[in-house]
Amino acid sequence: MIRVLLAAFFILFGAATAQAVLPDEMLPNAQQELRARGISANLRCLVCQNQSIDDSNASLAKDLRLIVRERIVAGDDDKQVVDFIVSRYGNYVLLKPPFQMDTALLWILPFALLLIALAVAFAYLRQQPEPETELGDAQNDILKSE
Repeated sequence: MIRVLLAAFFILFGAATAQAVLPDEMLPNAQQELRARGISANLRCLVCQNQSIDDSNASLAKDLRLIVRERIVAGDDDKQVVDFIVSRYGNYVLLKPPFQMDTALLWILPFALLLIALAVAFAYLRQQPEPETELGDAQNDILKSE
């Protein structure tokens, strides 16, 4: 039984840390590859939406990983690589888009929905009548004596 649990743990743990980067995509220079992984971990797969391009198996994610590596080999710094990708795909390609006019809704909407939900819950609770409780004889006697 313990062996089965250990095998299941390692299968689940291995699946959680698996990345979609294929060996033929990797750069021979370890430092450049490390930079590429850092950049691609912050870029959103436009097909999968909530995965980074580093974690996605989609063909578009592979194309984006290759573009990132091409730009690094060409001598671009990290900001230039990200700016190049953003210029083609917009701020939506960033997993953490900056607060700007075109992304303001992404930042404000969750808080606005939370405030609306709290206001509705508060209004609902205010409309509920207070439950009437019947006092026992001993409690009525105490109130009368005061």
